[in-house]
Amino acid sequence: MRVDDVEPQIRARAVAAAQGREPFDLLLAGGTVVDVGCGEQRLADVGVVGPIIASVHERATRADALDVIDCDGRFLAPGFVDMHVHFESSMLTPGAYAEAVCPRGTTTVFIDPHELANVAGVAGVRYAVEASRGLPVRFVVQAPSCVPPQPGLELSGADLFGPEVIEMLSWDEVGGLAEVMDMLGVLGGADRMVDVVAAGLDSGKLVSGHAAGLTGPVLQAYLAAGMTSDHEIFTEPDCLEKLRAGLTVELRGMIDPILPGIVAEVNSLPIPPTHLVAATDDLFALTLLNDGGIDHLLRRLVAYGMDPVLALRCATYNAAYRLQRADLGLVAAGRRADIVVLTDLTSFTAEHVLTDGRLVASHGRMLVDVVEGPSDPPFDTMRLSALEPSDMLLRLDAPDGTHRMRVIADAVMTRWDETDVVVRDGVVEIPDDHIVQVTVHRHGRITPVPYSALLSGWGNWTGAVATTVAHDTHNLVVFGRDPHDMALAANAVIASGGGVAVARAGAVIAHVALPIAGIISPLPAAEVAAAQKTVQDAAVEIGLFAPTLTQPLFQVMLSSLACLPGPHVTDVGLIDGTTGDIVASALIA
Repeated sequence: MRVDDVEPQIRARAVAAAQGREPFDLLLAGGTVVDVGCGEQRLADVGVVGPIIASVHERATRADALDVIDCDGRFLAPGFVDMHVHFESSMLTPGAYAEAVCPRGTTTVFIDPHELANVAGVAGVRYAVEASRGLPVRFVVQAPSCVPPQPGLELSGADLFGPEVIEMLSWDEVGGLAEVMDMLGVLGGADRMVDVVAAGLDSGKLVSGHAAGLTGPVLQAYLAAGMTSDHEIFTEPDCLEKLRAGLTVELRGMIDPILPGIVAEVNSLPIPPTHLVAATDDLFALTLLNDGGIDHLLRRLVAYGMDPVLALRCATYNAAYRLQRADLGLVAAGRRADIVVLTDLTSFTAEHVLTDGRLVASHGRMLVDVVEGPSDPPFDTMRLSALEPSDMLLRLDAPDGTHRMRVIADAVMTRWDETDVVVRDGVVEIPDDHIVQVTVHRHGRITPVPYSALLSGWGNWTGAVATTVAHDTHNLVVFGRDPHDMALAANAVIASGGGVAVARAGAVIAHVALPIAGIISPLPAAEVAAAQKTVQDAAVEIGLFAPTLTQPLFQVMLSSLACLPGPHVTDVGLIDGTTGDIVASALIA
């Protein structure tokens, strides 16, 4: 990955400008520089030449510049770096994503396009690389490592092995191996994961981890295999144990209730850890536009007691250190002029945003045209015919009467539970406070058999939700109690080439079409966000309740994550992510 592409003559001009022999191209005057390296705030002006910072010097000592931005009363901070993000989860193209996050101060994203890879393989990753070229936000791409995440327990639209990963790691835009989600494969020495991790280590690039639920000896074994980071922080103790283990923790804001405790733990450490960085992971366009991304996380960290400069350091200097990018993360001479002019260190509102020395956004709006590089988006990936209400029934191979069956309890971090159900003609009557989940393979690689499971604790829904945004394999998943509404929502999604739909009382009441890989819309961010709000509000209205998630709709999108511990229903059946087994039957007695 080439980093220093600054032309020698530009560096020569910067050297001359720093010494007063030539004017700056741009002068940021009258502000306070937030020195995230030393932890200080200093009154200083910043001179820029081309894409780099030429000088950070005493205020009002220079006025020779082609252009000046008055930063009086403002704070000059490095551009924010998002250290773990699946831009596809916004449901936006790379350009629309950049346009959503750049005005809020994010100038670099470390992206893992494994959502695209799970649908379209290497071609999906190539689309992400090509479309992100020339954007005002720097996309550093990771090579997806686990497609599908759990072979044998789920099926994607493609399979990636060592040779495909080696190819992607050879691309200049690729900065490392993406989160290694097949924890069972790593810990058990599966051939695929041995080859993939070796490819990452041999490349000399970063190797990112996914250590969901790992602790003690198995966490140590996971690190010993070569993983160096993790973003799967579900409880307060996760963060400190993983920091102490030496993992770079990519702290995200998805589960807000755990953040105050994590801040308290970090504050109690003798030295702030350099291996704590900021990340968003999976955020809708709706969230990015209304609440923000990295800026929203920074606001909360400070509100929960973290020093503002330390919070900024996590999103800048620490991130650049992790990325092995000595040209980023600091407002200092010789570094990239990725600078955010902030109104304060509480709201982290970006008044102006510069990338590579160019003013690209001001007061929440882009100032430059956002043009994606030439690319070939993967359309027409929905290879599934319309479904019938009978496909949505929960069946149990048992005679008529009352039976005990296994159910999936909780959401995301699931566990086994059991309940009594009534069976008539092989069909389960859905008990109160339960819904059915149906998963169907939609990539055309196997016969699309609907597999179903009973979910407990989801309430008595009055409608259904269907989505092809279903991490990580993005098959079709449907939730509800009434098979007619479930089929209606499913068929709306199928007809649009992918998407999310909500149905109630025999009508589709909300729908967002996602024709690119079944997970991305070609529309502008504002239009996608409006559709997401309509769908999410409708899902909540019919009964979806996800109090621990900042995005309630995400609960249904994470339900099939076979890479997480516990039970799930995937396109191959009812599975146990802890043991790696396919469960033959949910019948207990």
